[in-house]
Amino acid sequence: MDKTIEKLKELTKDIVLLEHAIATLSWDQETYMPPKAIGEKGEQLALLQGLLHDKITSPGIGELLDNLGADDNNPAGEFESKIPTDSAYIKETFRQYKIQTRLSKKLVTALALETSLSQAAWIEARKQSDFSLFQPHLEKVLELTKQKAEAIGYKETPYDALLDEFEPWTTTRDVADIFGSIQPWLTEFIGKIKEVKQVDDSFLLEDFDISKQEVFGRKVLQDMGYNYERGRLDVSVHPFTTTLGRDDIRLTTRYQKDFFKTGLFGIIHECGHGLYELGFGDDVRGNLLASGTSLGIHESQSRTWENVIGRSMSFWKYYYPELQKYFPENLGNINLDSFYKGINKVEPSLIRVEADEVTYNLHIILRFQLEQELISGSLAVKDLPEAWNMKTKEFLDITPLNDADGVLQDIHWPMGAFGYFPTYALGNLYSAQFSSVMEKEIDVEDSLKNGNLVNILDWLRDKIHIYGASKSAAELAVDISGEKLNPEYFKRYIENKYKRIYKI
Repeated sequence: MDKTIEKLKELTKDIVLLEHAIATLSWDQETYMPPKAIGEKGEQLALLQGLLHDKITSPGIGELLDNLGADDNNPAGEFESKIPTDSAYIKETFRQYKIQTRLSKKLVTALALETSLSQAAWIEARKQSDFSLFQPHLEKVLELTKQKAEAIGYKETPYDALLDEFEPWTTTRDVADIFGSIQPWLTEFIGKIKEVKQVDDSFLLEDFDISKQEVFGRKVLQDMGYNYERGRLDVSVHPFTTTLGRDDIRLTTRYQKDFFKTGLFGIIHECGHGLYELGFGDDVRGNLLASGTSLGIHESQSRTWENVIGRSMSFWKYYYPELQKYFPENLGNINLDSFYKGINKVEPSLIRVEADEVTYNLHIILRFQLEQELISGSLAVKDLPEAWNMKTKEFLDITPLNDADGVLQDIHWPMGAFGYFPTYALGNLYSAQFSSVMEKEIDVEDSLKNGNLVNILDWLRDKIHIYGASKSAAELAVDISGEKLNPEYFKRYIENKYKRIYKI
């Protein structure tokens, strides 16, 4: 059986390499690719996706999984290995094999080509703030996505099949129940903040030199433990992190000279993702377990760094004097308390990636509901801008003035990533739950006051990163905190922080 496992790992090694090759082309498309290259780029991606599909659905993998006893009732197989992660490896290989064997190569390549073209159309539509330029592409992507869900299969709703790609072993009902418990609470809490005096963040909306923003951001990035010999930082329309190899983790951000928070907190957020990818243990590096166990857990790492750490008073007690040196004209007369309140201002806004941590989850719940309507067919693509604006008014009490700040602001639907959005909110909840434990086990405040970010990274690596996908999200939560995902941790975190800031 041990030899069978080794054969399986050898066969699936090419799958990982192909995934990294596809990621390289996708990264190029989002960063340095000249606009006219999109046609052949789409063909290249479609070709590689087809090869990847061939690899993971090969009869050899199926035979080895059969020999190991992996099936629907026992996806981890029936033998005991000396290596603890082997059972998890069999389980993950079986999960991917089962999904991919249900998808035709024709569908896989068609979706790869169309999403590549769709992303290019989205960029142009966003520039012109004109949804009609993107609409026909989204209609094609949506139709192919529906076909994908039907081919994979589901128990209750087609959305289950799509959600499982990003949040394995989680159902639409699970997410709806969680969101249903926090949405009214968030609305009530935001209402309390609206009733008191708003904090001033006008000093963050002045002209901050972008070159200085980048230099300071790179310093924080390095202090967090990001290794430039194993990655790089670039600029893209939509910030993201991607893995091009086990020692090649790329980050991107974007800068705005008149909105300071965008660049720096984008860097810190993406670094959280990157550190997770760089921290996998030796027993999972290079195989199918070398990924986050779910995107919710992945997002918990970026949100921990961005919000729990990066927007804390303790963090800025150390870094604010340094930041003032970079921007003396902007921040020289702004005290630490005012700066802290400014970067944590709570105010409903249009752009998800720039939303504060109190209103952010409402952006996600909005998208979660729209996605389900699109997949079920109760909402047509042509009616999406109007539906978006209506829900934005309902959830956040504001209305987008144009498509760029509304329905065109996210890249996920052009990518065909339906089912992705819920993981952002789940990440916020996991982050609060894990951070609550971390603060009991190490002196986080003292570490931050002394600029010792590595102390925090070491805890995250030991508890989360090293396992890769060898533990499920639920297993990690239970191992770390003694219980599965519990939204009450997030509620307590928000209340403790923002009742002090707003004196409510």
